[in-house]
Amino acid sequence: MAKRDYYEILGISRSASADEIKKSYRRLAMKHHPDRNKDGDNASETKFKEAKEAYEVLKDPDKRAAYDQFGHDGLRARTGGQGGFGAEGFGDIFGDVFGDIFGGGRRGGGSQVFRGADLGYELKLELERAVAGDTVEIDVPTQVSCETCKGSGARKGTSPESCSTCGGVGQVRMQQGFFSVQQTCPACKGVGTTIKDPCGDCHGRGRIRKTRTLSVKVPAGVDDGDRIRLSGEGEAGRNGGPPGDLYVEIRVSRHKIFERDGANLACEVPVSFATATLGGEVELPTLDGNVSLKIPAGTQSGKTFRLRGKGVITVRDSRKGDLFAEVSVETPVNLNAEQRELLEKFDKSLRSGGDRHSPRADSWLDTVKRFFDRIS
Repeated sequence: MAKRDYYEILGISRSASADEIKKSYRRLAMKHHPDRNKDGDNASETKFKEAKEAYEVLKDPDKRAAYDQFGHDGLRARTGGQGGFGAEGFGDIFGDVFGDIFGGGRRGGGSQVFRGADLGYELKLELERAVAGDTVEIDVPTQVSCETCKGSGARKGTSPESCSTCGGVGQVRMQQGFFSVQQTCPACKGVGTTIKDPCGDCHGRGRIRKTRTLSVKVPAGVDDGDRIRLSGEGEAGRNGGPPGDLYVEIRVSRHKIFERDGANLACEVPVSFATATLGGEVELPTLDGNVSLKIPAGTQSGKTFRLRGKGVITVRDSRKGDLFAEVSVETPVNLNAEQRELLEKFDKSLRSGGDRHSPRADSWLDTVKRFFDRIS
């Protein structure tokens, strides 16, 4: 009996994509699978086998090309008379189609490699150092590849052996009714190999704990919370896998004078009662050195002065921000008798002038009086 055309079996065109081939087979396999036709429907069993054979051929680019050019005869010549359906059992084919439901299809043979873990490190810097940039050496405890066994985990002169449970693929397949489920091999933990004679230094792990000294280039303008990525400086991978990365997180220490907000700085400037009243100049520190700040006569506490270009740069912008200096008028303390007497005379003189000398205080008193008159 002549074999049916594979494209006809799957109900697809000859230009169908790989995804279309898989979707069509999935639909037919679910419809005609023996688990769903347990009443002995021979027609469904035949259709299922035909669909399985057609899918096995058309999913393989080489087999498909041979079939497109020479038909079933070309496949028999290519496979030594076995036809288009190879030696794989149903479990493997069905697993290819439905494996994506459970997080991936079949794995190739050979040991599985694993990328090393990423690491984090907190680097504390003073504000001046963060703004200017620097090169800092840090000590990072990490897992590095064992030099004795070159990361294999096996004693020198021996090698890891293919896991007998999973055949070296790192996973085992379990049939659960209609579905084929893949799970990490419990014997080798997904590695694909086992070690019978472990290395004496790393005890078969392939990695050892070691503190490494690394040089970190801190760019000018970094701020609290910024992260610097050092590619490949994380933990060593397993089974020859690539290393992870190291993320250095900047922590800027609290400054005694300045508070930073991006590119801007802020500070509090204590000013004497006399200077705030009469006016004058005070010396103001900046990260570039001291500057003179002019205080106008009658400056009130809380007045903020803006010094342009006296802030800092950031890693994203080389233009300097501004410095905001907030005046804090300092109340005299520990007065002697003479100073107290002079201050009392001064206060009496001010009171005689009314709101001319203390407009805010008199305005506040008027507001309080109106409030109590309203509620009484």
